[in-house]
Amino acid sequence: MIQQAINQCLQQYFQPLFSEHCYGFRPGKSVHDAVKMTRSSYIAEGKTWVVDIDLASFFDEVNHDILMRRVCEVIRDKRVLHLIGTYLFSGVAEDGLVTKGYKGVPQGGTLSPLLSNIYLDAVDKEFEKRGLSFCRYPDDCNIYVKSSAAAQRVFKSVCTWIEKHLKIAVNRDKSAWGEPWEPLFLGYRHRRNGNLVPSPKAIQR
Repeated sequence: MIQQAINQCLQQYFQPLFSEHCYGFRPGKSVHDAVKMTRSSYIAEGKTWVVDIDLASFFDEVNHDILMRRVCEVIRDKRVLHLIGTYLFSGVAEDGLVTKGYKGVPQGGTLSPLLSNIYLDAVDKEFEKRGLSFCRYPDDCNIYVKSSAAAQRVFKSVCTWIEKHLKIAVNRDKSAWGEPWEPLFLGYRHRRNGNLVPSPKAIQR
């Protein structure tokens, strides 16, 4: 209940600061909005090479010091900061034993979605500064460019930046670049004729 109360109060301060290219856990934005935007705004413009970035175990690897520093840039009330810190460091109870949390945000927590966007907002701002066409939801991120050479260059530089500034590894086994006709983004696949096709797994589910 306390986490939800904090979440509702913090939303009014942070939501206006987030990038328009961030679609995860945002009021009035959805998975469908994100997928349709990539088709109508990026692929339709001829940006038919995509860089797909996958962060390794993102929710488990969030650096608490970096996260709290970013929260402190907007929220100065020490009582609220103490509550958030207590929530982050409280750990997880499993089989009667409590494991203290020194990094990460618990998946399923009511405050975790907002904290994940606060943490990854730095990525959005960096991409905007570079003039990249991208869409993020929330740790699934696709960047759209016009050539294979540009895709390779962006992939390398973006991975280096994320690992240096966010202290989170990029899963290079799942991250790649290529044409957007084969990779899935948020459970959908783009077709050359402009259609969007849900993945077989999504259809089955």
